[in-house]
Amino acid sequence: MYKKAHLLFITLLIGTLHVSAQKNSDSDTRPNIIYILTDDLGIGDVQFFNPQGKVKTPNIDRLGREGKSFTDAHSSSAVCTPSRYSILTGRYAWRTKLASGVLHGFDPPLIDASRLTVGKLLQQNGYTTACIGKWHLGMDWPLAANATTEYDYTKAIKNGPTTRGFDYFFGIASSLDIPPFIYIENEHTVGVPTVIKKWVRSGPAEKDFDAVNCVPDFTAKAVNYIKDKSAKKQPFFLYLALPSPHTPIVPNKAFKGTTGVTDYGDYVAETDWSVGQVLKVIKESGISKNTIVVFTSDNGFAPYVLKNFNVEALGHFPSYIYRGYKSDIWEGGHRIPFIVRWPGKIKAGTSSDKTICLSDFMATTAAIIHAKLPDNSAEDSYNLLPYLTGSVAGNIREATVHHSIDGYFAIRQGKWKLELCPGSGGWESPKNGEAFKLGLPPVQLYDMTVDVREKNNVEAQHPDIVKNLTALLEKYVKDGRSTPGKPQSNDAKVDIWKLHYKGAGIKDGD
Repeated sequence: MYKKAHLLFITLLIGTLHVSAQKNSDSDTRPNIIYILTDDLGIGDVQFFNPQGKVKTPNIDRLGREGKSFTDAHSSSAVCTPSRYSILTGRYAWRTKLASGVLHGFDPPLIDASRLTVGKLLQQNGYTTACIGKWHLGMDWPLAANATTEYDYTKAIKNGPTTRGFDYFFGIASSLDIPPFIYIENEHTVGVPTVIKKWVRSGPAEKDFDAVNCVPDFTAKAVNYIKDKSAKKQPFFLYLALPSPHTPIVPNKAFKGTTGVTDYGDYVAETDWSVGQVLKVIKESGISKNTIVVFTSDNGFAPYVLKNFNVEALGHFPSYIYRGYKSDIWEGGHRIPFIVRWPGKIKAGTSSDKTICLSDFMATTAAIIHAKLPDNSAEDSYNLLPYLTGSVAGNIREATVHHSIDGYFAIRQGKWKLELCPGSGGWESPKNGEAFKLGLPPVQLYDMTVDVREKNNVEAQHPDIVKNLTALLEKYVKDGRSTPGKPQSNDAKVDIWKLHYKGAGIKDGD
C-alpha cells in the first residue's frame, strides 16, 4: 500500500512539474521581431491607407488586414538619418550633433558607442540580431596609410552596425544615391571599389555593384536569415532596412512596366514584393504566431522624384491628402504608413488614430520582453504595447516633436500642431526664406481635427496655445527627454528658434 501511494505521489509530482515547466516555457516565450523599414515611401503609396492610390500593394495591405494599422504615425524627422537614429535608440536625433540634414557615406557614427540601442537590449535578453539593408548612421572607415581622405577597403570598418547591437550586418553604408557603391558584410566590404559609378551622385564603386540588384539581394538575405534562425529556434530580431523606393528609381526588370505608374510605381511594387517574400518565409518556417512584424517608412515621399516620374499627374498622390513632402515640417514630410502584426496578441484588422512616433519602438520592445530601461536611454520613447493589445483607449504620448531637414521644429499635442517656422522648413514652397520675405507669421498653428491639410494658420487666434506648446518643447529640450524620468543631457546645444533662414546648401536627394 505504501509503495503504491508513494509511486502515485511521484507520478503526480512529475506531472505537476511538467505542467509547470510548460507554463513557464509558454510565459517566457520571446517573440521574434521583424522590423521592415522602407525608404521614402509615402503614406499615399500604400493602398491600405490610400484606396485611391494607383499602385497595388497587396502584401502590405495584407499586413494591414492581419494586424493593427496606425493612421497618425510619424517619423521623428522628415529625412532618413535622424529617423533611423530614433528607431534604434528611442531618442530624438536633434539631441545629437546632427542639428539638420543627414549623414553621408563616409561620415563617422552618429550613435555613441555607450548608448543602449534596441539591438543591444535584445542581445542582452537572449536574441540574435541582424541588420540587412541601408544603414545610414555612420561608421569609421579605415584610412589608407599616410592619407587623410583615401580609404583602405581591405581593412575592417570600425563602429558600424556590429558594434551598435547587431550580430550580423549585410548592406550599404548610406542611401543608394550616395557613395561608396559597395556591399558591406559585418566589418568588411564585399570586394573593393575599382571603378567610379553614378546613381545621382558619383563615387567609388565595386565593379559588379548595381543598384537594381539591392532590393532582391537584401530580400534574399533576409529570407535566408529567417529560415536559419527559425530552424535553430532562437529568438531573433531582424531590422530589414530596404533602400526603396528612394532614388535612384531602379525597379528590377521583373517589375519594370508592370504598374503603369512610371518606374516609381514599379519600384513601390517591388518593395511590396519584398514584404511578401518575408511574410511567405515566416509562414513556411512555422513561426507566424510567435513573430511580430512591424512595417513602416523612414519619412514621407521625396518630391524630387516628380521631376522624372510625375505620378501625381497620373492621379497617384504619395503624400495622400497631406501637405508637403519629405524634408518638410508639414504632415507630408513625416506622416507615414505604420502597421504591426502579432497573431493572437493583436486583433486582426484593427486601427488606431492615436499619435505615435518611430522613436516609440524601443520602449515598446522593452515592454514586450519585460525588460527595464535605464534612465539614460530611450528618452523620447513611449511604450505602445497597450495600444497594440487594445488595453488602453486614452493617449499614451504626452506630445510628439517633429523636425525638418533644415532643423526646424514642430510639436503636436492632441489636436494642436505648432510649427516654429513660417514656411515648410524644407524644400516645398514657400521655403522658410521665401516665407520670411512674404512676411508670413513666424509660427504656424493648426487644429488637426478640422485642418489636417494645414491650410488655415490660427496662431493669431490662440496665443495661449502657442505659448503653452512652446513652453512644453522648451521643457523637453531642457530635460533632455520627453518621457518621465531623470533629466538627461543633450549632446549639443539645441536651438528651437532659428530666426534667420540658413539656406544650408542641402540639395535634392539628401
